[in-house]
Amino acid sequence: MKKIIFTENAPAPIGPYNQAVLTGNTLYTSGQIAIDPATGELVTDNIEVETKQVMNNMKAVLAAAGMTFENVVKTSIFIMDMNDFGKINTVYGSYFNEKTAPARETVQVACLPKNVNVEISMIAML
Repeated sequence: MKKIIFTENAPAPIGPYNQAVLTGNTLYTSGQIAIDPATGELVTDNIEVETKQVMNNMKAVLAAAGMTFENVVKTSIFIMDMNDFGKINTVYGSYFNEKTAPARETVQVACLPKNVNVEISMIAML
């Protein structure tokens, strides 16, 4: 049995998918990009601001499922330019306790939705 997770505090899906799906005690999130849910506009002033918006969107999705970043066990980070990794990693890392941080992969890709620079998805457990 799966439960669809939705919050107005994160961007609404723009296709045939949901913000997250909870099955059993495991939450699978869709990738989040830097869309401000209040305005629907992209936030791409610089890579740090963009990453912060992505993480805040993810925080809202986790909260809608009754979770926090402490529940996250795995993340996937997709970036346009590996040269931005250090800046992205600094912002990303500020949302986690380093001692209990999740497993992660970071992959450079050729293109992301709306030509953003970073997209992040997560798996979390209650």
